[in-house]
Amino acid sequence: MSDPVFFQFSTVTVIILLALFYGGTFWMSTFVNEKEESVDGFMVSSGEVGFGISAASMTATWIWAASFYGAAISGYNYGLSGPMHYGFWGALMILFIYPFGLRFRKLAPNAHTLAEIMHARHGSGSQLILAISNLFGSVISLMVNFTAAGALVSVLSPLSFQAGVLIAGIGVLSYTLWSGFRASILTDFAQVVAMMSIAVVIIPWVYFSAGGSEALSAGFTIITEQQADFFSTTAILEQGAPFFVAVLAYAIGNQTIAQRLFAVREDLIKPTFITATLGYGSIVIGLGMLGLMALLLGVAPHEGDLNNIIPQMASAYLPPVMIALFFILVIGSLSSTADSDLSALSAIMMTDIYGRNLAKGNPNPRKMLLLGRLTMIVATVAGLILASFSLDILVMLVFVGALWGAIVFPVIASCYWNRVTNAAFIWAVIGGLVLFTIVRFEILPLTGIAGGFFEFVAAAGGGVVLALMAFGFFGRIVGLLVGAIGFLACAYYFNGFLRDYTVLLGSLTAYGASTIICVAVSLMSKDEFDFDLINERVTSFDDDAAMGAVRAEDERLKNA
Repeated sequence: MSDPVFFQFSTVTVIILLALFYGGTFWMSTFVNEKEESVDGFMVSSGEVGFGISAASMTATWIWAASFYGAAISGYNYGLSGPMHYGFWGALMILFIYPFGLRFRKLAPNAHTLAEIMHARHGSGSQLILAISNLFGSVISLMVNFTAAGALVSVLSPLSFQAGVLIAGIGVLSYTLWSGFRASILTDFAQVVAMMSIAVVIIPWVYFSAGGSEALSAGFTIITEQQADFFSTTAILEQGAPFFVAVLAYAIGNQTIAQRLFAVREDLIKPTFITATLGYGSIVIGLGMLGLMALLLGVAPHEGDLNNIIPQMASAYLPPVMIALFFILVIGSLSSTADSDLSALSAIMMTDIYGRNLAKGNPNPRKMLLLGRLTMIVATVAGLILASFSLDILVMLVFVGALWGAIVFPVIASCYWNRVTNAAFIWAVIGGLVLFTIVRFEILPLTGIAGGFFEFVAAAGGGVVLALMAFGFFGRIVGLLVGAIGFLACAYYFNGFLRDYTVLLGSLTAYGASTIICVAVSLMSKDEFDFDLINERVTSFDDDAAMGAVRAEDERLKNA
C-alpha cells in the first residue's frame, strides 16, 4: 500500500483562506443582527423561518465533519457498501423526525427546546435529564468538528493540528456569538450551496484523476471478500445497523435538529425535512466514495489515522485550486454544524437551566442573552480542549448516539401516551444507560445467562426501533404490529449471536431497557395527563407578562 506525498499550502495561504471564509461568514451574520435583541429570535428565530433557509440549514447541520470523515472511514473499512450504510441511514433519520416533529409543534407551538416540552409534561427531573444529555452530546459534536478541522489543516499546511483546531473554534464562535441562531441558519444557507456546488465537481475529479474505472476495478484484487460484497454482513453488523440505531437517537435527542424544527414555519415542516433528506443522502454517499476509492487504490492512512483519508485523497488527486475549494468545503461543513451546536447549547442554558428553573417564573431577557453568549464561549473552550485528544470520529459518533438511545422511547411516549409518568421517564433513562454501559464496556462477561439476557433486551430494542418508525408514518396499529414481528424475529436471530457485536448489542440494549422500564413503571400509575396543559405551560419568552414587565422597568430606568 502507498502513502502519497501530500500537497501542502503555505502557512500564509491557509491563513488567508480561513480568514476569507470566517471573515465572510461574520460579515453575513451582521445582516441579521437586531438593535433590540429578542430572546426568542436569538434561540429559534421566532418560529417563522421559510422553506429555503430551513431546508438548507437542516441539510448543512446534518452534513457535519462526521459526514465527511465518517462516511469516508466507512467506505475505507467496509468497502463497497460502506458509503451507502452511512449516507442512506443518515438521510432516512432526517425523514423519520418530521412526523414526530409535527406532534411536538402541535403540543407546544412556542417551544424552544424538546427538554422544555418535557418540563411541561413531567417537571424539572425529566427536563434536566434531556437537557444535560444534549449539553454532553453537543460538546462532543463540537469536539468532533474541531478535530476534523485540525486534521485537515495539519495535512494540507505546515500548521499543526492544534492550530487548526484553535482557528476553527475562534472562527465559528466569532459569528455565532453575534446573532445566535439567526446567524447560524443564514450562514448555513450559503454553506450548503457552496458544499453542493463543490462536491459535484470534486468527487468526479478525484475519480478520473485516480485512473477511473480501470484503476478502481484493479483494486478489487487487494480487498477482502466482505469489502467487495455490497450485502456484506460484516458491514451491516459493525457499521450499518449500529449507525442506523445511533442516528435514530440523534434525530430525537439532538437539540440542533429540534431547534430547526421549532424555528421553521409549522406548515413547512414536511417539505423542509424531505428536501433535507434528499440533499444529505446525495452529498454524503458521494463523499463516502472517496474512502472507497482510497481502499481500492491501496492508500494507507497517514500515520495510521483514518481521519486523514479524505485530506489525503484531495491532496493526492486534486490540483491546487481544487484543493483550495475542497478545503473550504470541509471547513464549511464542520462550521455549519459547530455553529448549530453553539446555538443549541445556548438555547438549552437559556431555556432549560435559567428560563424554566433558576428564574422562578420571572426571567430577565438581558440575563438570558448574556448567559447564552457565555455558554457559547465556555462550550467552545471545552470543545477545543477535547479536540486536542484527536479521538476517532466514527467511534465517538456511534457512542454518543447509543447514549441518546436511552431517551428515545420515553420522549416519544411522553408526547403520545397520557400514562407516562415522571418516575417512568427518569428510571427508564437511568436503566437504559446503566445496561448500555455494562454491555458496551463488557463489565460483565457476555456469556451464558448474562449474554442471553442482554440479547433478549436488545431484541426488544430492535422491535422498538422498527415500531417507532412504522408508528410515525403509519399510526399506532401498524407500529405495534411491526414492533411485535420485529421483536420475535430479533429474538430468534440474536440468540447466541449478537453478543459478538457489542456496539450493536449495547445500542439496542439502551432502547430495549428504557422501553421496558418506561412501560412497566407507567402502568403502575393510573394518572392520566391532559396534553392541552403543555401548550399553556410552554410560552414565548418575548410574550410573557414577566418579560414585558422587565422590559417596561428597563425603559423606565433608561428615561429616568
